[in-house]
Amino acid sequence: MKHYTRILLLLLCGLLTLSGIAQGLTGTTHPAGDRPARQQGQHGQYTLEQAMSDRAQLTTIAFSGLAFITGDFGASTFIPPGKVCDFFGFQYMRDVDVAGQGHNPKFLNRVAGNVFTCLNDGQKGQFQTLAAEQAPQFRALAVRRYPLIKAFCRQLNGEIPAGSAGLNKAAVVKYVGDIFARDAEMSYRRAEVMAKVYLSLTPEQKAYFAKMKFGDFNSWPAVDEQNALHNNGGNRDPLYNVAYMTYASEYFSWTAGSIEADTYFCPERHGTYFGGFYMKDMPAMGKRDYNISTSRTGDSGEAFVMQVCDATQRQIMTGILEQQRAALKEAAAIRRSISTELRKFLQGQTPDKAKVIALGRRYGELDGEMSWYYTTAFAKVKKTLTMEQRTALMKLRNLDGYVSAPAYLYSQTLQTLPTLPNTDVFFAEPKNGALLDLKFAEANVQSTTAPAPTVNAGQTNDNAVQEPPDGKPKLAGSVIHVLPREIAGKLNLTDQQRAKIAALETDISAKLAQILTTEQLTMLQQFRPPRHEDGPGQGADNKDDRRPGPDGG
Repeated sequence: MKHYTRILLLLLCGLLTLSGIAQGLTGTTHPAGDRPARQQGQHGQYTLEQAMSDRAQLTTIAFSGLAFITGDFGASTFIPPGKVCDFFGFQYMRDVDVAGQGHNPKFLNRVAGNVFTCLNDGQKGQFQTLAAEQAPQFRALAVRRYPLIKAFCRQLNGEIPAGSAGLNKAAVVKYVGDIFARDAEMSYRRAEVMAKVYLSLTPEQKAYFAKMKFGDFNSWPAVDEQNALHNNGGNRDPLYNVAYMTYASEYFSWTAGSIEADTYFCPERHGTYFGGFYMKDMPAMGKRDYNISTSRTGDSGEAFVMQVCDATQRQIMTGILEQQRAALKEAAAIRRSISTELRKFLQGQTPDKAKVIALGRRYGELDGEMSWYYTTAFAKVKKTLTMEQRTALMKLRNLDGYVSAPAYLYSQTLQTLPTLPNTDVFFAEPKNGALLDLKFAEANVQSTTAPAPTVNAGQTNDNAVQEPPDGKPKLAGSVIHVLPREIAGKLNLTDQQRAKIAALETDISAKLAQILTTEQLTMLQQFRPPRHEDGPGQGADNKDDRRPGPDGG
């Protein structure tokens, strides 16, 4: 009898151990979503401990796996602009907002509008100069992700070069390290300019910002945001606009925040190459007042692991947690080191630039390592999926009617895929020097950069009248919208439909310009209300963040 009892106890202990992670996922009525559950305390704040917990990490990684397995290359290239150069506390300020507006587009608009309202022309001019400098760098940073994502897709689909054992971990680590080193260099420059503006504030400006509370949308004055954001320096490059808005929003979160806010990251910060942002943010694109669900990631990720996967597949997914544990811990420490160094600018000191870039490179190597774990695990799971499981996953994806573009420049649709180099290099041991000749990225930067139009004195960018060779003004951008914006935002248009409608509007505007006289065209521009662009990073939290999509962050 005693022997029988011992056997039962051993079996019970074993079952409890094996189900530990499952209990962590299903033990509450509200599973962690994109972000971990709030703790009691100031702002009901989120913490790094929560973000790095097995529960938050597993559901987030599983959500990425769901997006990758059911998606495609184009969807995987979609990323909010706010997920790069993110050492300035904006993500934390969004997550802890007591008004619950952190993941609504008006959050970004309100804070940026106040910053632009308070700063003088000279201070805003520093942001404009920086935006013009960094817009091409932002573009190159995004384009450099494409070959890596292509290699990940090849691993997922079993398109392995002859003689290769599969995706090479060292090659991925090296390549991502190079990307993050550039990210760190851009962050250094951003911190330098924002600190110069901060140190030049007048007593009146300091008093204005002192009334705005970090993480409390309700404490920010309801300024005329359209008017405050209207004059952006006369540059129509969408990434210029994204950068300009980003600097304003992060200026406040950085100067009003703390080292803890700068170090913080949400669970989905790493391994951003699998289409999770597309799957979560696409329904919000083009909508003006849309709160991206904070339970979407957690609910769908949990359902994938706990309901769709079989025991073997579940073990592959949960095994990632131990594989990445050391890398994730080191990544958090490095983020704090970078953030600490950058904050020296606010004290009038000069941070060690070489140190920041070296730390950024190491941060990227860790991100590459974790991404390699994710990719190889997702490929193993996909290979063993049954038809029933695949059907269930498509239902979880829940994006019927959406067709991804060939690629995205952050959240901006690209109609053609840039020419990519041979990605076989990701399936072999890396050699000395750069893994790829990155001239392709610079070439694509040039080919996708729209020339800035001439802006007449006293005119803003969106209402500018351009002078073509024939001397007759033509409309700068689409004036006639075939669908009212508020209606278009509710139709769940596909990317292809959006592109065709945009082309139609452009055609109508061009024909209208031929019908109206020069005087009438000028009058029409004066009557036209400010245009609110939906592009990479604005709109509905696109990302995050910044004027032009949504930031699912």
